[in-house]
Amino acid sequence: MSAAGIIFSNIHDNNIPELTRMRTVASVPFACRYRFIDFTLSNMVNSNIYNINVITHNNYQSLMDHIGSGKDWDLARRSGGIKILPPYITAFATAANPSYETRLSALKNVYDSIIRITDEYVVLSDCDVICNVDFNEMITYHQKSGADMTFAVKKMKMTKEQAKNNTVFYTNTEGRIVDMLAYPTDFNEEEADISLNIVVMKTSYLRTIVMDSIAHNYTSMTKDVIAKNLSIADYRIYRYDGYFACISSFAEYYQSSMELLSNANARESLFSVKNRPVYTKVRNSNPCYYAPTSSIKNSMVADGCEILGTVENSIIFRGVKIGRNATVKNSIIMQDTIISDGAFLNCVITDKNAVIRDGRMLCGAETQPFYVSKGKMI
Repeated sequence: MSAAGIIFSNIHDNNIPELTRMRTVASVPFACRYRFIDFTLSNMVNSNIYNINVITHNNYQSLMDHIGSGKDWDLARRSGGIKILPPYITAFATAANPSYETRLSALKNVYDSIIRITDEYVVLSDCDVICNVDFNEMITYHQKSGADMTFAVKKMKMTKEQAKNNTVFYTNTEGRIVDMLAYPTDFNEEEADISLNIVVMKTSYLRTIVMDSIAHNYTSMTKDVIAKNLSIADYRIYRYDGYFACISSFAEYYQSSMELLSNANARESLFSVKNRPVYTKVRNSNPCYYAPTSSIKNSMVADGCEILGTVENSIIFRGVKIGRNATVKNSIIMQDTIISDGAFLNCVITDKNAVIRDGRMLCGAETQPFYVSKGKMI
């Protein structure tokens, strides 16, 4: 049993536009030293999937810099490995005729790469799936059930706002999907099986779907393929019980990040699963320096930092410098940011290379953190 992987890197860019103005959602920083795509790549590599295609659309320079040759995920291989597929734009592509906006349109544009996949099965996944899942178990379940497609789901409680960004599946006692709601606007249930945007199918079935979609000009995998074939195809669910972060807004990005500080089970479900580590780009940074004047409480701090002030309940990325008498609380400080002497930050997210000058005071709220864009000086 062999499987290949296909990752969509731009599908949810509009969910957190503050962080994706200059990068794909795949390369959004998360959890102190990782990017969103690290979790999906690690899940695939830990499941012995070493032939991976990453479909891009725009703003993928940061993603290319992060992945490089793929050696940090053991994907720098003579055969297989990782391939970044740029958008297939023809002379007919215009502002009114964009290259693609949906998963199905993306697959249609990279069909030449799909027909070259020699593995029997293929795993399709979004890049912002924050979980630690064993794809081997899911593929085995799919194989034994004889399903045409198997979707990873998790039973979760959702608000109406969260439901608008998710697909809900309803199944019979055998786990076969009998109905679905795609991005419902009037969801009133306490909990439901929501899609993790991970799908397993035979490569031959994927080719059939894409060819049929090209012939009929279908554009949506959910509406034009899944919903139309529920009564004739065998679509099933695979329930995942571990930790999963559903990030569909800037506020949820902040809340999911803060949950890693307050929820030990969430941290263990992501980073302490036996034989399933989360890999990322390795940087040979110095150890973090904590001055005698520093105070650190309930925080995640990466290497290469210099902490002279106070940090509480915060996530500090690599290379951050926090000056004397500076205070950082309930905040996310991304790579190479400088917090100068006497500054005070509460409920703040700073992007990379930001500079907060001496004595500045920035405060947001838990439901709406204050954001400092990349490279900005305040």
